[in-house]
Amino acid sequence: MRLCSIASGSSGNCIYVGSDTTHLLVDTGISGKRTELGLNQIGMSLRDIDGILVTHEHADHISGLGVISRKYGIPIYAAAGTIQAIMNTSSVGKIDTDLFNQITADDKVMIKDIAVHPMRVSHDAAEPLAYRFAYGNKKVGIITDLGVYNDYTVASLQGLDAVLLEANHDINMLQVGPYPYYLKQRILGERGHLSNELSGRLLSRILHDGMQKILLGHLSQENNLAELAYETVRVEVTAADVPYKGNDFQISVARRSEVSEVIEL
Repeated sequence: MRLCSIASGSSGNCIYVGSDTTHLLVDTGISGKRTELGLNQIGMSLRDIDGILVTHEHADHISGLGVISRKYGIPIYAAAGTIQAIMNTSSVGKIDTDLFNQITADDKVMIKDIAVHPMRVSHDAAEPLAYRFAYGNKKVGIITDLGVYNDYTVASLQGLDAVLLEANHDINMLQVGPYPYYLKQRILGERGHLSNELSGRLLSRILHDGMQKILLGHLSQENNLAELAYETVRVEVTAADVPYKGNDFQISVARRSEVSEVIEL
């Protein structure tokens, strides 16, 4: 099983997950051209993609969806509320309704040989989801765009071999930064985004001896730095009441405009 970030950040998100025979994207929030170029770097093409899983309808997750789906006819998987919101987003253009496949949180769906487990998240969108994937005995999770986590979140993310986890903002950078007050409150709210600190605390609750790789993602361009996210998450894990330290695991940061390493499980 493989996991790779094609793009991750507040300006556009696209993540690849696949096996030898099944190739999936989570979100297409960058242009079709950038998506194709990113896939080419890992030996893939949009013609290889078997499905696009959409987390929610915000532009940084669907801006390339219309062009890509029209050109390649790739099936789209999303919650009912998200599908309706996409269809009401004029900038995406018209998408053939036959391409949409409605999925529901906590109901497993098989896409060829990969089991997809959608899970609920708290975000200011119509019906947002995060995703876990299983292939054989390997499991990966992609969880971004949530303002808070709870016991359900933690339970849903147990036993992962690798995870891409949101570390959106540094709280102090956000508070003193240029964003208007209402936007700061939205990001800090329960339907906003995970701070570096909360990311580290959530990570500390899902760590186990078999965790091979952690990728921090969806960093804000204005309110975070890759080095700050990395160090803060490591500090939070070390400070947590768990039998691990922050440097016990491989942690890296998914970049906004660079394809990450391919995590092979």
